Amino acid sequence: MAYIKGNRNQMMLLPQVVEDFIAKDDPVRAYDAFVEALDYNALGLAIEERQPGANPYWPKTMLKLLIYGYAYGIRSSRKLERACYHNLAFIWLTEDVKPDHRTIARFRIAHKDILKKVLHQCARMCIELGLIEGNTLFVDGTKIKANASIQNTWSGERLQKHDSKISENIEHILAECEAIDNAETDKGSLVKLQKELADQKTLRAKIGEINKKLKESKRQKLNTTDAESFVFKADRGTKMYHNAQMTVDEKHGLIVSTDVINQSVDTSQLSIQSKEAQEVLDRKAENICADHGYYSLDDIERIDAEINIIVPSKEQLKKERTPERVKLFSKAVFKYDDKHDCYMCPERKKLQRTNDTIPDRPNAIIYQAHSYDCRHCKHFGACTTLVKGRRIVRQKNETLMRRLSELYDSDVGQRIYKLRKQKVELPFAHFKHHMNLRQLLLRGTGKVGIELNLCAIGYNLTRMIGLLGISGLKEAIMVT
Repeated sequence: MAYIKGNRNQMMLLPQVVEDFIAKDDPVRAYDAFVEALDYNALGLAIEERQPGANPYWPKTMLKLLIYGYAYGIRSSRKLERACYHNLAFIWLTEDVKPDHRTIARFRIAHKDILKKVLHQCARMCIELGLIEGNTLFVDGTKIKANASIQNTWSGERLQKHDSKISENIEHILAECEAIDNAETDKGSLVKLQKELADQKTLRAKIGEINKKLKESKRQKLNTTDAESFVFKADRGTKMYHNAQMTVDEKHGLIVSTDVINQSVDTSQLSIQSKEAQEVLDRKAENICADHGYYSLDDIERIDAEINIIVPSKEQLKKERTPERVKLFSKAVFKYDDKHDCYMCPERKKLQRTNDTIPDRPNAIIYQAHSYDCRHCKHFGACTTLVKGRRIVRQKNETLMRRLSELYDSDVGQRIYKLRKQKVELPFAHFKHHMNLRQLLLRGTGKVGIELNLCAIGYNLTRMIGLLGISGLKEAIMVT
C-alpha cells in the first residue's frame, strides 16, 4: 500500500483562484459579509475610487483584516501582516493584498471613532435580526493590564526623594570640581565631572517636567509611559491598569456599547454607560442591572425614574454572603414614620430628628432615641451602648434607597440579578481567554477603546454565527 504524497513542483494546467482557497461554509465569509453590509456614509468613512496622493489600501479590506484578526486573538499589527502571507483565510479575506504592519497600525489609530460606530451598527443590526431586545441591560467593568510599567509611576513623594538625591549628587560633583581646580591636576577627570554634572541637571529638568504634569493631572500618581492608566493592586501584584466598561443585552448577551475610563472604581458610571447604550438602541430600557460596585445614589438619581435599577447595596450583599455578621438591631429593623418624621424601634420607642450634623456627610439627617428609653430597655448593650440613646442616620435620598432595596429583594430583581454573571461577565472572559486581551497593546484611553471595540465586534459576530449559522447570518445580513 503506497503513501499519499504531494509534489510542490507539480505543473497545473490552470492557475488557482483565491476564491477556491476557502470553503463556502467557512466562518470568514460571515465576517466578510458583515463588513460589506456596513453603512459607510453613516460611519463617515469616505470610499472613493480616485483621490490624490499615494494609493491607499481599500478601507473595507483594512476593516475586515482588523475585525477578523481580533476575533481570533491576533491583535499585533506585525502578526496581522504575517497572517496576510501565511494564513489562507486572511489571504482570501484581504483578496491577496498584503499591507505592512505600519499601515495596519496607522489605520487602526486613525479610525478609532469609526470603529466605535461599527460596533453601534453591529448592535442595530442585531436589533433588526431580533437578537437584541433592549428590555434589560447589564453593565459591568473589568481591569485590563496597561502597556506600561509600574516602575515609571511617579508620586509627589517619589519625585521629592529623587530631587533631593539629585541635589546631593550636584553638590558632591561641584565639590570635586572645586578640589580639582585647586590642585590643577587630572584635567581629564574634570571634563568627566562636568559631563556628570550636565547629566544630573538634565535629570532634574525631567523630574521638574514630570512634577508639572502630575500637578496638572490633579492625580496622586502619574505614569510617564501611559499617563491615563492607573495603579491597581490585583492578584498578581500592583500594576498599571485600564478600566473597561461594557453594556450587554439580556436576550443573548450581545454587546451594545463599550467604554474605557481611567479610574479604578465603577461608581458614577451606571448612568453614563446605560445612557450610551440606550442611545445606541434608540429606546428606553425597562431594567438596568449591575453589581454593588455601581451602587451610588447620586448617580442612580440621574437615571430615568421609570427604569428599574437592580443594584445591591453593601448591606444586602453582607446579608447574603455572611448572614452571621449581620447585626440584630441594624437600621433595617427600625421603621420610618413619614407622617411624624421619626423612626420607631422594635420596642415601639421613637427616635426623633435632631439638629446634629456629620462633617463629611452634608446630606445626612440624624435621628436619636431618648436616653431614658434606651438605658431602661432590655436590649441596651445589644442595640446600642450610647448613654445618650440609639442614633439612626438617614440620607436625604432614603426613599430611593428603600426602593432599590425592595426591588433587589423582589422575585423579579433576584431573577434578573442571577442572570448578570452569565450575561455580562461571559464577554470579558471570552476577551481574556480567547482573544488574548490580558494585556493591552495600545496606550491611552482613546487607543485602548480601539482594542475594546474591535474585541466587542468580533465577539458579537462570533455569537451571531453561533445563533444563526454561517449561511443564515450571511442571508440575514444581505436582507437587512
